[in-house]
Amino acid sequence: MAAEAPILDELHRLRARIPQLTGSLAASVDGLVVAEDAPDVEPEGVAALTAAALGVAVRLSDVTGRGELRELLVRGRDGYVATYAAGHAAVLTLLAQDDVSVGRLHLEGRRAAARIGELVDETADETKSRAPARTPATRAKAPRRTASAQPRATEPRATEPRATQSRSAQPRSTEPRTTPPRSTQPRTSTES
Repeated sequence: MAAEAPILDELHRLRARIPQLTGSLAASVDGLVVAEDAPDVEPEGVAALTAAALGVAVRLSDVTGRGELRELLVRGRDGYVATYAAGHAAVLTLLAQDDVSVGRLHLEGRRAAARIGELVDETADETKSRAPARTPATRAKAPRRTASAQPRATEPRATEPRATQSRSAQPRSTEPRTTPPRSTQPRTSTES
């Protein structure tokens, strides 16, 4: 990727601004590493896990009505993992010690994510503009039917009404159910 060097420079500057930062990486939303400065972790694994966590966080944000996901913060016993949206196609993940100022982490992380997002989106736009225009694919012709491929007399024909072709297409009974609903109470070992 052409933007890898400027993104890596941004990650180095970020570590210089936050001494408690132990690692950082930029990854695509698909979990592929774009650039990394994370010496104590496996960047490919962290990028893949970031993509998975991002998917869950996006869904959680949506379900709870919190709008578009902007960042994700995880705190463990030994520190933080902060993930920030970086444009439309990337994320920035920061690893920090437990004694980091979370406010400073967010301030610097958000700024860096915005810059990285611009670089990644700019590179993606350039790639799209340089790509040759695709011609529409020609449609393959369907194979001709042979005598052995003709429908049998026992199979429903396409000209027959749909209700005779499928049980699920038949109207359902409007009579109430005669079976009681299942109990939601757990069974005990004394019940048979």
